[in-house]
This record gives sequence, structure tokens and C-alpha cells, in this order.
Amino acid sequence: MKLDFFIMAYCCACAFFNYLDKQAFANAYVAGLREDLNLKGNEYSILLSMFTAGSVVGQIPHGLILQKVRPSIWLPFTLILWSGLTMCSAACKTYEQLCAVRFFQGFMEASLYSGTIYVLGSWYKPSEIAKRTAIFTAIGQLGSMFAGIMMTAIHSTLEGTSGLKGWQWVFLIDGLMGIPIGLFGFFTFPDLPESTKVTYLTESEKRLALDRLPPKKKDGHNIEFRSLIRRLLLSPKIYILTCFSVVCAMLEAFAFQGMFLLWLKYHKKRFSQAQINTYPLGIQAVAIVSQIAAGAFIDRTGHRLPMVIFAGSMQLVTATLLLVRNLPDAGIFTAHYLSGTSFIVNPILYGWASTICQKTGDDAVRSVILYTMNMGGQTLYTWWGIVMYPATDVPYWKKGSITMIVVVCVFVSASFVMRWLDDSTKIEGQRAQDADSSDDVSGNATMVVADPTKVG
Repeated sequence: MKLDFFIMAYCCACAFFNYLDKQAFANAYVAGLREDLNLKGNEYSILLSMFTAGSVVGQIPHGLILQKVRPSIWLPFTLILWSGLTMCSAACKTYEQLCAVRFFQGFMEASLYSGTIYVLGSWYKPSEIAKRTAIFTAIGQLGSMFAGIMMTAIHSTLEGTSGLKGWQWVFLIDGLMGIPIGLFGFFTFPDLPESTKVTYLTESEKRLALDRLPPKKKDGHNIEFRSLIRRLLLSPKIYILTCFSVVCAMLEAFAFQGMFLLWLKYHKKRFSQAQINTYPLGIQAVAIVSQIAAGAFIDRTGHRLPMVIFAGSMQLVTATLLLVRNLPDAGIFTAHYLSGTSFIVNPILYGWASTICQKTGDDAVRSVILYTMNMGGQTLYTWWGIVMYPATDVPYWKKGSITMIVVVCVFVSASFVMRWLDDSTKIEGQRAQDADSSDDVSGNATMVVADPTKVG
């Protein structure tokens, strides 16, 4: 209960405001930002790419910094910085200024997702991680759903107040709301079990936190370049987990790319603007329910393959339906709502990765791998949507639907490779534990010989 309150509550609040920040930019763009900054052509797409570029560049540095700076300092610090940068967006007068702000905002926000998964894997057992990963991601999606409501309310009540436009107030209020959460994290976040200093955990609880997880390596936080590179590259984990992360990102394409929204806008003569804004929320609702249910199933049973098959099957149904050129509206709605189940990959992917990386007790390797996985997925989406699911193909994405069928097959096949990695890592972890035990025995024997008076 203590861990859930001080870790999950904080991280979920961060996720909520993180997704709110991301969605606020899109809402601000259509609410006056484009006209006030005189944005033209593909400058909106470039601004989105600047944020993604900052996020990709920031992944590995954050993973390394967390090995030397306490999470209770670094994670709240980056939250406060990205909240400040969100407010700075309201002061931008030119496209170039907004580009710079978006890049550094993406760089700072890159700390959150994989940093949270890293902390969860430092405190929670394998049977506790999947559901919490799902809840963490789902709360972020709630933030996206709330962003539109907040934009409407602010625009109708604060437009022109103190000489500021409605979109400027969105950035200011959004950024201000995140700062108290950061301050809460500074004083209450428990860091890691081996380094926590919080007073709300007793000494016996701190020992329990360490005892209920696989033993940590003595040099597990070592980020010396040669040592870390050797530990990373001589194991198949980073290659398999990163590739699986990219495949999982491909599986989310129908829901992630917002194609249902584009389809509704294409048929705007048949749908009102309120319907265009509202109907896509059903995808996020399906995503929230399905991934929490999947996370609970995985934690309760310890089996991930059934959820792999389910998520893949739902995307196969979606792709097959959307291959029908003149599909009725009911079929279109069904297909896109079913695509929300693709977010089940979050508890599958990151819960599995945390479990695999826990076994070897190497925190630095685990951190870098988690951030590399996130970087792989984000790098994919700098081009995947443009090539496979371009907006110009609306209302019929034949190429994207055929691609999704192939992706489903690769996703299911890759899950068996993941299961092999899980099994082989158990052996690797046992060997590491045996080696540490041998070192301890040797060290103790040397001590006894050096000081025989201690015997007895």
C-alpha cells in the first residue's frame, strides 16, 4: 500500500500531465496558435518531429543519469522543467522559438515513461508489474481524453483575459498544474530499495523490499563505458527486447496514428464537429479497459502468450475489416474501436522486459535497455506512419491494412523468442547469483585466515 501510494500515485499523476502536455499542443494549434504564429505548410509536422527528436536524443542520457542521481531528484526535476517549458510555449512569438521549446520539452519528458518502468522493476515482483504498467499507461490516456475538455473550457472562459489568447492560457495552466506534483515527488518518492531514505518505510520494510526481489549485482549501477558496453552488447537482451518493442509499436499503428479521426473528418458532411471530436474517444476507452484487464490477467496467471494471441487477433480483425473498400459505417466503427486493444502491448512488453532484466540484478543494464526500447518505438514513428499510413490515403488504407496483417504474424512469432529469452535469462541470473556467492565465500574465508581470533 505504501509503494502504491508513493510510487504509483506520483507516477500516474506525472503520466496524466505528460499526456495532457502532448495533447495540449494539438488542441492549441487548432484553437489559434497556427494563425497567431503564422505557421504554414508542414511546419506543424516539423514541430511534432522536433518534440520526437528531443525525446529520442534524451532516452539514453536519462537512463544513465538515474544510475548516479537519485530518482527522487531527477524525475521530479525533469517534470518541473518540462512544465516550465510548457508555459514557455505560451510566450513564443515565432516558429523558430517554438521549435526550440518543443525540442527541449521532448528531451525532458523522455525521462518519464522508461524511468517509471525502471522504478517499478526496482520495487515490485514480476507478478505485480504488468497491472501497474497498464494502469500507468491508462492514466496517461485519460490525460489525452481530458485535454479536449480542458481546452474547450479554457477557451470559452479565459479567451482574451489579461490580453492572452485561449491557447496561451492552456499552456500556462497545464504547466502550472504539473509543478506541485514535482514538489510532492521531491519529498516523498522512495528512490530505490538499496538507497531509500524515506521515513515512512521502516528498516524491516526496506529489508523486505530487497529480499523479495532477485539479488542485485555489486556493480549493478556501474556505468563505466567499457564495462557497461560489454554487459549490454554481450547479452541478447538488448537486441531482442528492442526489436520486440519496435514490433509492438507497429501493432499500435491503427490506434496511434489517429486514422479514425481522419476518416471522420473526410466524411464531415455526415458527421458534426462534436461527433468528430467525440467518437474517437471510444478507442481510448477500449484501450484503457483492455490493457488494465490484460495486466491483471498476466499478474494473476503469469502467462503472457494468451494476451499476445488476443491482441494480435484483434488487430487482425481490424486490418481484415478495413481491407473491405465499401465497408458500412458500423464495420468502420467496430474495426477502429477494436484497434484500441493494441495497447495491451504495454503491459506485455514492459512487464516482460522488467521481469527478464530483473533476474540478472544489473540495474544499469536494465535502465539502459528500457530507455533503448522506448527510443526504438519512437524512432519507428518518425517515418512509419508517413510511409504506411499516410493521411493522403484517407479514407482507405489498403497498404496499411496489409502491413498490419504481416505485423501480427511477426508479433506472435517474436513473442516465442521473448519466452525463450525469459527462460534463458533465468539460467544467466542463477549463474550471476552463484558467482556472487562464490565471491562472498572467498572474501569470508580470507577474513577468517587474516584474523583467526574472530573464530568462534
